[in-house]
Amino acid sequence: MDITAYIRELLFSHDCVIIPGFGGFIGNYSPARIDKSSSTFHPPVKQISFNRNLNHNDGLLIGKISESSGLNYGDARNIVDEFVNNVRKRLAKGEKIIFDNIGSFQNNQEGSLQFEPDPSVNYYLDSYGLGPFQFLPLEGYDVRKRITAYSDKGPLRNSSTRKILWRAALAVPLIALMIAIPLKTDVFKFKVEASNLNPLTNARLESNLKALDESIAIEMSPSAEAEIEIAESSIAPPETENISYYLITGSFQLKENADHQAGILRSEGYSAEVISAPNGFFRVSAICCNDLDEALINREILLKKYPGTWVRKQNPI
Repeated sequence: MDITAYIRELLFSHDCVIIPGFGGFIGNYSPARIDKSSSTFHPPVKQISFNRNLNHNDGLLIGKISESSGLNYGDARNIVDEFVNNVRKRLAKGEKIIFDNIGSFQNNQEGSLQFEPDPSVNYYLDSYGLGPFQFLPLEGYDVRKRITAYSDKGPLRNSSTRKILWRAALAVPLIALMIAIPLKTDVFKFKVEASNLNPLTNARLESNLKALDESIAIEMSPSAEAEIEIAESSIAPPETENISYYLITGSFQLKENADHQAGILRSEGYSAEVISAPNGFFRVSAICCNDLDEALINREILLKKYPGTWVRKQNPI
């Protein structure tokens, strides 16, 4: 049986294929190269060499024959032995043994076995379908000459320059006009109506009730205390008049909310009461004082728990 077909198949997927009792084929990778003398491009190849010292049985070739032919391992081993014995007898007679698409064997004058690989077969799978090709270099093509010839064409160069200047002359006035129109006219000014989504901005805040409240409601702040004291000293009411100072801790649109806060104040020991304001709000008075100094002292105490507490001055009716 000729076993060279099994050897060729194994060389595509293995780098070493051993024929027990004869030697081993070794595949060596060689990258792509260019033969400059002939302008030929060669793809990557797996070059096959032979080493007669690799003659042990690694089971690869016999296992392949057994699997492909359906023979048991012993029969496949006998086939390989018969093939090797036949090759050795023919080599001893001086014949040249050719393994198709692998290479040839022949004994030299000293009786040593010589192997010559077949260069027409490439066992490198990634180069499947690729072969050497020749591409001759271009002759008489000098890039420097073409560049010089192009630059020497004066009319073409002047024409390109004139086109660029003409386009720039048209573009500058258009850009200036596009900038000037929005600045000088209302073409790009859109009427936008702003809307405040904060509902509190429309509420009638108690801090602005000075102009609405005829009874002169004063919101206390560190800077306002001095104003009240100045007003008290410059416009002092007669001693017979009874002026009241209400400490307002909150002002509500709903009376239920005002009653709730008043109840909390009463539970804390204050004589709280709900006062109706001219603007429709319900004010919560924690305490009523007859003296401004006393009212300011109590305000400082109330501010710790009720921020924004202010003093409302009530003249006698």
